Amino acid sequence: QVQLVESGGGLVQAGGSLRLSCAASGRTSNYYAMGWFRQAPGKEREFVAVVTGSRGNTYYADSVKGRFTISRDNAKSTVYLQMNILKPEDTAVYNCAAAERYYTLSSYYYSARNYDYWGQGTQVTVSS
Repeated sequence: QVQLVESGGGLVQAGGSLRLSCAASGRTSNYYAMGWFRQAPGKEREFVAVVTGSRGNTYYADSVKGRFTISRDNAKSTVYLQMNILKPEDTAVYNCAAAERYYTLSSYYYSARNYDYWGQGTQVTVSS
């Protein structure tokens, strides 16, 4: 089992920045892909970003590309999501997730059902 704990959420004004962290413990592996998803009230969960385990490739949703950066520190078993130029529409609960399986097609990482472990989430609220 893998346990994931997110932190770093909060309230920020539009245009501001936040950095989310996701600390992994238990049966962790540097080969697991680590992703971030978010869910706003009344909306479905959506993919935000992922960093693969094998080569550390990164992929982003179009809505956050150029503003968010995902990274991982394998020595600390932690993945980060640096969020800049935040917008009110970024308001959501952000969850990190870990995928055991390696997918050759990056698009597989865009689907929440391909992840095996999930954190509880951290709230991000962006005021206008």
